[in-house]
Parts: sequence; structure tokens; C-alpha cells
Amino acid sequence: MARNLLSRYIWLVDTIRRYGSITRRQLDEAWKRSIYSDGNPLPRRTFYNYRTAIEELFNITISFNPSDNSYSLGDDPSAGGVTDWLLNSAAMTNLLSDSRDVADKIFLEEVPSAREYLPPMVNALKEGRTVVMDYQPYTRQTPTRGIVLHPYFLKIFRQRWYVTGLNVADNKVKTYALDRIVSMRLTDEIYAIPDYFDAPAYFRDSFGIIFNHGEVKEVLLRVDARQAKYFRALPLHHTQQETVSDGYSLFSYRIRISDDFVQEILSHGPSVTVVRPAELRAIVTTSLRASLANYDKE
Repeated sequence: MARNLLSRYIWLVDTIRRYGSITRRQLDEAWKRSIYSDGNPLPRRTFYNYRTAIEELFNITISFNPSDNSYSLGDDPSAGGVTDWLLNSAAMTNLLSDSRDVADKIFLEEVPSAREYLPPMVNALKEGRTVVMDYQPYTRQTPTRGIVLHPYFLKIFRQRWYVTGLNVADNKVKTYALDRIVSMRLTDEIYAIPDYFDAPAYFRDSFGIIFNHGEVKEVLLRVDARQAKYFRALPLHHTQQETVSDGYSLFSYRIRISDDFVQEILSHGPSVTVVRPAELRAIVTTSLRASLANYDKE
């Protein structure tokens, strides 16, 4: 498929999604303003060809409402997981391509781990091929050579890509940061993900990328009114529930306690206080006292 054609599909989905519902006249006007048109409306036959292709590629239906002659997305793209992420990323690429005259006024976050090793890791997943890699975590001075890995899934967290899979030598599922890979190659050895392994469930009770077998805890955080607005807009975890009080909110979670979660709490400073469990309060207060002690020494 031509890259330009795929971009047109993305543009069409993104335009309808932004409008909510859109008439052919509105769509034609938007099309004439886009980088894909020479000022002419979108031909009717072309539009219907795009609709068919979009349904086949993304499993998204563009529905027609005869009562007001408008089009809308029949399926919710936000439920599409990877499809939605791809749509959002591609839509942003289209937008930036159409905004080169203001490129010096748009600043994006880097995702360095996606450059070199993401494409071959995706290929390994697609083809079920074993990976051999040299890997250097921050905790080691020299890399670990010849790790044999069966990739199970990829996840992005805070601008870094991670791969989780079976470390064949250890016979254990482990997670590796792509930007800590020193070198890697795909082998001809084929593997299969075990039927019992549930990728969505693997991190369901965790925060971030660190997995542990600890018990799921009932966590309650007291958050000041200002910070609570950010928590509502971007929940820390899918189990988040809120109870609003005078001047603050109580946010509850069912989650495994991990270093990533502790660091997230600490990053909000005095705006967030752990109410329970006691062990999480102890971990946070110990960390805060250690940080304060560093200043007291000076």
C-alpha cells in the first residue's frame, strides 16, 4: 500500500472523529483544505473506496445517518488498542506534515528506543522468530551476552519501549528496555506463545513496566483539589475511583506496590499523601526522610 494512500485513510478517520458527525459538504470543505487535495472536493467514488478500505484495515465502520445526511464512526476507535494508537500517531504525523511552516514552533518528546530495535522486534513478534541479543541494564558495567528471547509483547511507558518475553536460559518471563539493547538479531528458530499466557492480564494489577508477584493491595491516596484535576484527566491506573471531599479528593486503587508506583507518588510532592496501606506509607516516608537527610548533611 502506498504510504500516501494510508495517510489519506488516516486523515478521513481522524477528520470524522474530530467532528463527531460530518456531512458530505463539511467533509468536502475539509478535504479541499487538506494537503491531499488540489482544491477540489473528495470524489464520491473515492470516498466509498476509502470507506471500504478503512473497515478492512482498521475494523472501523463509517456509518451514514439519512436523517441529517451525516457520517460518523460506527465503532469506537478508543477500544481498538494498537489500532487506536496507530491512528493517533499517524494522524499526528499527517498534521505535522501539513504544518511545516511552523515546525520551529512545535516541540515533541523523543522516543529514542523506537529508532533501531523496535522494527526488528515487531518483525520477531509477527513471524514468531526467536531473538538473540546483548543487553546492558543500568545496574551492570558490562552487557549480558547472548540472551535468547521469545518475545511475547511490546509496551511503551514514559517514552521508552519495552519487550516482555521468555528468557529461554532462565525459563522465566522477563522485561527488557529496547534502549538498553546493545545488539540483536533474529534467528530462524520459531516459537509459539503458550496458550496459558494472557498478555493483557500480565500487567493488569501493576503500574508501569515492573511486574512482581506481590499481593494486590487496596491503595488510598489523598490528593489536593488542584492535583485531583490532573488525576481525573489522566488516571494513574484503570482501577482508579474518586471520592470528592472539601478541598481534596480520595483516589482508590487495586494495585501491586512497585518501585514505579512509589516513584510516581513521590513525584507529586506534598500534593499527594498515602492514606493506606501502612506498608506503602512506610516506604514513601522512608524515602522522603532519606531525601531530607541528604540536605541535612550539607
